[in-house]
Amino acid sequence: MSTAQGTDSRKALLDATECLLIERGHAALTVRVVAKEAGVNHGLVRYYFTNLDNLLLEAFDRFTNRLFERQRVLYAQDISFIEKWRTAMDDLEIEDREAGYGKLWLEMQSMAWNKPELKERLQEVNRGWRTILTDAFTHAMNDYGIDTQRFPVDAVVSLVMTFNFGLQLEAIGGTTDGHEALLEMIDQQLQLAENAKDPVTHQE
Repeated sequence: MSTAQGTDSRKALLDATECLLIERGHAALTVRVVAKEAGVNHGLVRYYFTNLDNLLLEAFDRFTNRLFERQRVLYAQDISFIEKWRTAMDDLEIEDREAGYGKLWLEMQSMAWNKPELKERLQEVNRGWRTILTDAFTHAMNDYGIDTQRFPVDAVVSLVMTFNFGLQLEAIGGTTDGHEALLEMIDQQLQLAENAKDPVTHQE
């Protein structure tokens, strides 16, 4: 098998794993099912990944690294925090939901409950995600003049992370009541904070 063929087969298996997690859930995954979806011989799963768990772990890493990179790029942009927030929420509510990313994320989390290696990786992902948000919210809260003694950054970040998780979990279950109103309320508060910023600080 050529290097190019090997790369294609490997990618096909990872792509198939993502699709199947979204469409059928992790309980329906087997080596043969994934291989069939990828259009390759099932022996290639063991050849490239040793077993299904390793394939799932690599698919998990690939997926989370992709989302991390998107967030790093977003929060590094030289735009206002409210613009970054709106982009992140649009991605969550539109692009990610249509792509099934919320379902994929939750399937991987449910797998991690009973798989120590996935649970450890999930904790790493949580810490990485928290680091990105902590940096973004530290700058934003300082910019907006928010009292971080009264509203600690760690607490705000935890609220945002669990709030995002809750939105995805409810939406996957078919419940979106109040989601639009909640996002609109947060957006209005951020806009008020944006409008109240010190003009001198804003120019710096």
